[in-house]
Amino acid sequence: MRIEHAALYVCDLQGAKAFFEKYLGATAGDEYYNPKKQFKSYFLSFDGGARLELMWKEGIDDAPKDRERTGYAHISFCLGSKEEVDRLTARLKDDGYNVISGPRTTGDGYYESSIVAIEGNIIELTV
Repeated sequence: MRIEHAALYVCDLQGAKAFFEKYLGATAGDEYYNPKKQFKSYFLSFDGGARLELMWKEGIDDAPKDRERTGYAHISFCLGSKEEVDRLTARLKDDGYNVISGPRTTGDGYYESSIVAIEGNIIELTV
């Protein structure tokens, strides 16, 4: 068994798609649009087979995203090396994103950083 994909509702569908393409090498499929439900989405594919569905729907509430709450906490991307974690973390910081942790080696041995990225959602970069 494997996870088929994760999904993320966003307010700015095109901006979110551009973020994942620019920084994380995503390849977007065609936009899906259901006019009856006023719903749009893209499936993004990443190296290794992981997929993320970005979704937009008219009238969805953009609720506050407290860092410590129940529910999904972050999406983690394996970059393959400490140098890549350092490089992309610095690039995101230079581009105005808030780095909230790292890069560092965690107590359980992971080398990672955490960035507040798309609409307050946290992206984790790791080896």
